[in-house]
Amino acid sequence: MDLENQKRVKDFTDQYGAENIIVILGAGEAEASGLAAETVTAGDPTFAGPLTGVSLGLRVYHVCEPEIKDEVDAAVYEEQVSMMEMVLDVDEIIGEMSSIREQYCKF
Repeated sequence: MDLENQKRVKDFTDQYGAENIIVILGAGEAEASGLAAETVTAGDPTFAGPLTGVSLGLRVYHVCEPEIKDEVDAAVYEEQVSMMEMVLDVDEIIGEMSSIREQYCKF
């Protein structure tokens, strides 16, 4: 997650409260999703951005996870995500995201 997006997440969390924030990711690989998820839950593991040492514990999901997919209008999901979903290893992404939530999410 780039430094600008880290700052946005931190600012929104400060403004609205961590309990009111859900981060939805869309990276194409489980490892990339996991790194971004770790950043918004446990803090920036690269020690380079505004979330270095900041454990927000935010709820974080990938757009392909059932919890998010079920909340999105089916036509919109079909148009915006379904093509990408066909080439992703969705099970690996779900496993990575679940692991991060179990370890670091506070909400």
